[in-house]
Order: sequence, then structure tokens, then C-alpha cells
Amino acid sequence: MRFFHSSARLSAPSRATCDRLRTTRFLLNPLAIHAFNPGPITGAGNWTWLLPGRVSTLIDAGTGDPRHIDALERALAGERLAQVLVTHAHADHASGAPAMAERMPGVQFRKMPWPDRDLKWPVSWQPLADGEVVSAGDTSLVTVHTPGHAPDHVCFWHEETRTLLCGDLAVKGTTVWIPSSLKGDLSDYLASLERVLRLNPQRLLPAHGPVINEPHKLLRAYIAHKLEREAQVLDALGRGDTNPDAIVARVYAGLKESLAPMARENVVSHLVKLAREGRATSDDNGWRLINPISL
Repeated sequence: MRFFHSSARLSAPSRATCDRLRTTRFLLNPLAIHAFNPGPITGAGNWTWLLPGRVSTLIDAGTGDPRHIDALERALAGERLAQVLVTHAHADHASGAPAMAERMPGVQFRKMPWPDRDLKWPVSWQPLADGEVVSAGDTSLVTVHTPGHAPDHVCFWHEETRTLLCGDLAVKGTTVWIPSSLKGDLSDYLASLERVLRLNPQRLLPAHGPVINEPHKLLRAYIAHKLEREAQVLDALGRGDTNPDAIVARVYAGLKESLAPMARENVVSHLVKLAREGRATSDDNGWRLINPISL
């Protein structure tokens, strides 16, 4: 609350002002700002989410496209952007930080550390921690570590409205890929889905696609899908497929060639999980089941 001094006696804020200040923290209506980065992996492109107010905050930095930053400045309507909270260090979420820092000096950039990856986007990253409460707009958000899609992936939880700004945890109409080559981890992802389900969210605001208004239905479907895919990978191993490409050809029959690299990453993430659980192993001859009878 700001007070402006004058020669007259200070007056108390009006009742309407007090009511607004009391209720603002119970509202969450961020503005969706498109990042202008469509592509094979990003689909129609990323959404970044602006929470204007006392601590004007943007969720995710996009890729630095000038049209994104122009749209952000229009949405700010003269406000100064205080901070950017980044859900994870994949390029479509973090690579826009340097361009944004150049256009908007003084903005603070915050994320959960992934030191090797964070060096790719040279700004002064300030660390976020699991469970940390962050002032954003006229309210506050809780940082929720949700690794799996990326080791540093976080969501931002607004308890009062049971809204989760969920980054790449979920995308309506499709599933989330787990890039093993970028330290994605399927076991972590499944645990993150369960953690979010325990929060009992009523709404997810994702970085891709439309708002998700039935989170439980989608997240439970994700878990079922991943377990079904695991069964298919086990079946492929049982039939003699020994490398990820052969498993992709069997499990993802008819897949567009442009999507094959993502499917391969998913298959490798399943194989790594199976190896960790003692159900599969690999050597110079490729992958195999440890106990084929278990099928």
C-alpha cells in the first residue's frame, strides 16, 4: 500500500480500496502472452503468463522473439516488469531471457538451478527452491518442484484458487515427452503427476495449448498412458527388439517421421526406468529383459 504525503493530513484508504486489497490475493487472472514460436515440438507455440500488479511477474521467458516482448510491453501498459519465473531451462521457456533483459533492464530472472543448462542463457539467474513462496502480481505463489520432463521443472501453485501454472507438466490433447538425453526421467515424471494430484488443483495453466479445467481426469489418463506404453515396451523386448529404434517402429507404428526422435526419447526413458527397477538391462548387444517369464 502506497501513501502520498502532502501538506494536508493523511487520510485513510477508502473502504473500497481496503476491500480490493483484501480480496486481490484470492484472485488469479493472469494474462496469456504468446511467445510466437510455433514448431514441431512446441506446436502452436508457447504461452507465457503475466501477473500484473505490485510485483509484476511473467511466467516463462519464451525465445526472445521481438513480437513476444512487444506484446508483453503492451500488456504491462506502462508497469515495470519486476521478475520472470522460469519453469525449466528448455529453450522455448528460458532462451528469451537475454533478449528480455536487454529490453527491460532491472528484471530479475528466477528458476530452480540446472547449472550446466542455465549457462546457455546468460543472465543472472536467481535460485528458486521447492516450497518457496514467491510474491507475484498482487498475490503469492508456491514453487512446486515437478521433475521428469526436465530435472529443474517447477510449477507455481496458487492455493486460494487451486490454480497451478504448470509449464510442461501437462498439455491438453497430447502427452508430454520425456527427453532422456536432456536428463528427463520417467519415474520422476510419474511421481510429479501424483504430487500434483495430491494438491487437488481445479485448473492448470500450461505453457502449451488451452487451459485445463479437469486436471484430475487428464493427469490420471497420463499415468495410465505411460503404464500402457511401458507394457508395450516390455512386449517389444520380449519379442526380440533390442534397440530403441526397433521398439519405436513396433510401438509407434505409422508415426510421422518428424516425430520419431521424440518417440525415441520416450522409449529410452522407459528403458532407463525398467533398468532401474531391475526388469531390463543393456550390453553391447542391446537391450533385453532380465526375466522374460515375468511377461
